[in-house]
Amino acid sequence: MIDIRLARENPDVVTAALARRGVDPAEVQRLLDADSRARQAVGRRDELRSKVKELSRQVGEARRADDRARAAALAEQSRALGEEESALDTEAGAAQAEVREMLLLLPNLPSDEAPDGEDDDDNLVVRRWPGTARRYGDHQRVPHWDVGAALGILDLERGAKLSGSMFPLYRGAGAQLIRSLTAFALDHHADAYQEIRPPTLVRTETMVSTGHLPKFADDAYHLERDDLWAIPTAEVPLTSMYRDEILDEADLPVRLTAGTACYRREAGSAGRDTRGLLRVHEFDKVELFAYATAGQSPAEHAAMVGRAEALLQELDLEYRVVDLCTGSLGNASARTFDLEVYAPGCDMWLEVSSVSWCTDYQSRRANIRYRGAGSAGAGSGGQPVFVHTLNGSAVAWARVWAALVENGRQPDGSVVLPSALAPYLRGRTVIEAPANPAP
Repeated sequence: MIDIRLARENPDVVTAALARRGVDPAEVQRLLDADSRARQAVGRRDELRSKVKELSRQVGEARRADDRARAAALAEQSRALGEEESALDTEAGAAQAEVREMLLLLPNLPSDEAPDGEDDDDNLVVRRWPGTARRYGDHQRVPHWDVGAALGILDLERGAKLSGSMFPLYRGAGAQLIRSLTAFALDHHADAYQEIRPPTLVRTETMVSTGHLPKFADDAYHLERDDLWAIPTAEVPLTSMYRDEILDEADLPVRLTAGTACYRREAGSAGRDTRGLLRVHEFDKVELFAYATAGQSPAEHAAMVGRAEALLQELDLEYRVVDLCTGSLGNASARTFDLEVYAPGCDMWLEVSSVSWCTDYQSRRANIRYRGAGSAGAGSGGQPVFVHTLNGSAVAWARVWAALVENGRQPDGSVVLPSALAPYLRGRTVIEAPANPAP
C-alpha cells in the first residue's frame, strides 16, 4: 500500500501520480477525509483514555485517604467517561479500518520513468531479439494445439474432461518438455538465487500482502472450507516469507527463486485468446524474487530482466521487451517490463515474463523492514524502514511450450527443440509422432 504519511504531507504529489494510473483524484480526497476522521477519533479517544487514567489515580488517592464519598463520585465519573471512551474506541477502529480498506485498494505510485498511457496500445517496445525479424516457413505456421494433438503430446480434451476447459493435459514428450523447462530455469538461477519450494495454498493475509486481495479475489481460487487460496504465482508466498520481520541490511538483497504450479480463474476471459495454451487456469512457472533496499532496486530490476532474456535466447525464441505504460501496470508495480515471444503458428506475441519493481508497496502490507545503522536508507540511528520487493517470471511455461512447439516444427511434422534442453530431456531434442499412439 502507499505511504499514508506521504498522502497527508504531499497530497498533490500523490494525486498527480495516481492520476497517471487513471485513479480519480476524488479517490485520494476520500482517503484523506477518512484519514482525518480516523485521526480525530483516535485523538478524542486517547484524550478520554488519559482522563480515565487520571480519574483512576484520583480514586486510589481518595480511597487511601478514606474519603469514600469522593472515591465513589470519582469512580462514577470514571465509569461514564469509560463508556464514552469505549464508544470512541469503536468509532476510531471503524475509521482506521476504512482507511486501511481504501489503502488496500489503491494501486502503487508509478515510477517517474514509467511511460504514460491508458492501455496496452500505449506500451513501448524497447528492444527485440534478434535484431532482425525472423522469417518463418509454412510448416511453422501451424498452431501448437494442432501440432500437440498430431504428435500426441497435448491432450486438451482429456484435460477438460478431468477439470474443465483451460486445464491442459500434457502427454509423453509434452510432459517431459514442461518438466525440463522448470529444471533448466532453476539451474540457471542457482548461482545467485536460493531455490525455495513454497506451499501453493496460502492464507488470506499472504494474498493480501502482495496486493492480490482484496481487489482481485474474483481471479483467484479460494478453498472456503479451510480459508486457503491457490497461489496465482510464487511471488505470493515468497513475498510473505519474512512477513512481520526485520531484516539486516547487510543481508540484502535477498534473492529467491521457486518453481511452482500457479492457478488463475481468468475471470472475464471468455472468448479472449483462450485456445490451446494461450490462457489457462493452471500452469507451471519459475519465479524470481528479491528483497532489496531502494538503492539496490534499479540494478536488481535490470538484472532480473536480463536473466529472463538470457533464458529466451538460450531457447532461441524471438522476443521483444515491452515497457508497460502506467495504465497497464499491475496494481502493486511501479515499473514493469514484459517479455513477449513470437509464436508463428498463432501469429501472436505471447507474454511469458513480467518483471516488476514494487517499491515498498508490498512490504508495507506485509510489514517487512530492514535495519542498518549508518545506512542512508535506514534513517538516523538505524531505524527500520520498509524493504523494496521485486519479482519476475523466469518464465511461464505454457506459452513458452507453445512457442517452442510452433518454432521447432519441421516440414515432416516433427518438432526440434533447442539443444540447451538436451540435458533435461535425456539427450533427445526431437519429438516425433509415436509409432503406436496412446489411446
